[in-house]
Amino acid sequence: MSTSTKGGEFLIKETEAKDIFIPEEWNEEQQMIAQTCHDFLAQNVWNSLDRIDAQEEGLMPELLHKAGELGLLGISVPEEYGGFGKDFTTSMLATEIMGAGHSFAVAISAHTGIGTLPILYYGNAEQKGKYIPKLASGEWKACYCLTEPSSGSDANSGKTKAVLAADGKHYILNGQKMWITNGGFADIFTVFAKIDNDANLSAFIVEKSFGGISLNPEEHKMGIKGSSTRQVFFNDCKVPVENLLSERQNGFKIAVNILNLGRIKLAGAAIGGSKVTVTKAVEYANERQQFGRPISKYGAIRYKLAEQAVRIYASESAIYRASQNIEDAIKTLIAGGMDEAKAKLKGVEQFAVEAAILKVHGSEVLDYVVDEGVQIYGGMGYSAEAPMDRAYRDARINRIFEGTNEINRMLIMDMMLKRAMKGELDLMTPAQKVAGELTSIPSMETPDDTLFAKQKSYIINFKKAILMVAGAAVQKLMQQLAKEQEVLMSISDMMIELYVSESTLLRVEKLVSIRGEEACKEQLAMMRVYLNDAADNIYKSGKESVNYFATGDEQRMMLSGLKRFTKVDPFNSVDARRTVSAKLIAENKYCF
Repeated sequence: MSTSTKGGEFLIKETEAKDIFIPEEWNEEQQMIAQTCHDFLAQNVWNSLDRIDAQEEGLMPELLHKAGELGLLGISVPEEYGGFGKDFTTSMLATEIMGAGHSFAVAISAHTGIGTLPILYYGNAEQKGKYIPKLASGEWKACYCLTEPSSGSDANSGKTKAVLAADGKHYILNGQKMWITNGGFADIFTVFAKIDNDANLSAFIVEKSFGGISLNPEEHKMGIKGSSTRQVFFNDCKVPVENLLSERQNGFKIAVNILNLGRIKLAGAAIGGSKVTVTKAVEYANERQQFGRPISKYGAIRYKLAEQAVRIYASESAIYRASQNIEDAIKTLIAGGMDEAKAKLKGVEQFAVEAAILKVHGSEVLDYVVDEGVQIYGGMGYSAEAPMDRAYRDARINRIFEGTNEINRMLIMDMMLKRAMKGELDLMTPAQKVAGELTSIPSMETPDDTLFAKQKSYIINFKKAILMVAGAAVQKLMQQLAKEQEVLMSISDMMIELYVSESTLLRVEKLVSIRGEEACKEQLAMMRVYLNDAADNIYKSGKESVNYFATGDEQRMMLSGLKRFTKVDPFNSVDARRTVSAKLIAENKYCF
């Protein structure tokens, strides 16, 4: 694997297929871990969904404990603390499979992610030794207390206060937190609060046994009803000074970095949920008879099944490309002498742009999949007796969790520009080159006829389209750009489509090099459909931005450039989707 890729570089650098990881390359051990996760859901979760949603007393903690006994809570925890010590990509695979567990998926990802990782990555040796083994085994359950009634997206404005007690041995914690996942049964709380009148948050490891903690009743929610969500109150809660996590005022940094991790993990979980949903939709379409034949024989249904598969395959391609990039970055940092916990954080931080892209894309793919799942089931889709009702309601939170999709779209562009300002990414040179290309005579060269050559030329042009629009937006709007949310979101949408398109192309190219073209005809069809649609989406988003900030000749020139950079050859997407749906229907499941 290549270790030279930097986060955000996909916009200005060509990536080769041989340098990315694809899910078709899982080794035997990774497949065994995936199977264990799948078996756990089949034996313990899917047959208890109604009981879980009714929040049967003690059921969720018991399920987490069972998962802990199998080692499923400690996949990425180092062996010295009782975990398996697996790499980032493997932990992502486990997250993906568990993502099909509805409310249980939320509980386990909150425990293993935001519940455990702040202590694992920021704790000192004593803190890690005390807490991590019990969290990895499931003996203790964890939650994470950041959000407050008046601070959601603006997390650093939290009002919870910590004051050093007169004895100098404790902090006295007072405040209110809300939407706390696992709050009802957690033993360990990672709590964010400001010490005295600090500008930034600090973080504390708080044990339920410290006292001074009270809970509101469970929240009634649209979906993920089985996930414990409570308000948590701290009333003169005494926290030993040695339970300050990391340095004073480092809490906001902890929150941001753990969110980066949570974002890419959420994308993985969303894809896991999507695959199981499609399998159910295919099975139903094959069983359900109308007008004397299964509804899977009808074009309208086949379109839906194929489009679900295309979007899942594309999102998955991008998720594992980024996961491997993160893993490679971590290894490089460790080889350079960095402490392992720090390297893991730095590796993820480096790919924060990609994490935000994937969070948005993955959650929106799941939303599309469950929505069309309801539609394929027809009247039964609306019935609480059938599985789509729960899938539909449970999916909706993912566009709000881990920073709303709007915040994440803003962040994509914001982080890219900050990196350019710091000199970490040279966006200006390629943007100026593209601006120069607009005034020159377009090249009449056509890409050669080899497989993938045409698609690669599309990707190169998509990058030019984004550099042209983003470069002009920065020059035109200057300091004002940060306030122009519609423009930022449009350009981010262009970037999301580029990253996912390129990842899908690279995955299929690598797969063909392994299996041969004939064995990959459905994957080739999915890749072509995705790129074809991405061209239209990039054009539309680009046009909206250009029409906002440019006028006259400049506007005309940029719109014509946009048309040129998003031009693709005529393509029969109806046939391509039929190829994909035929495979799904024959296999009676999501099979890619």
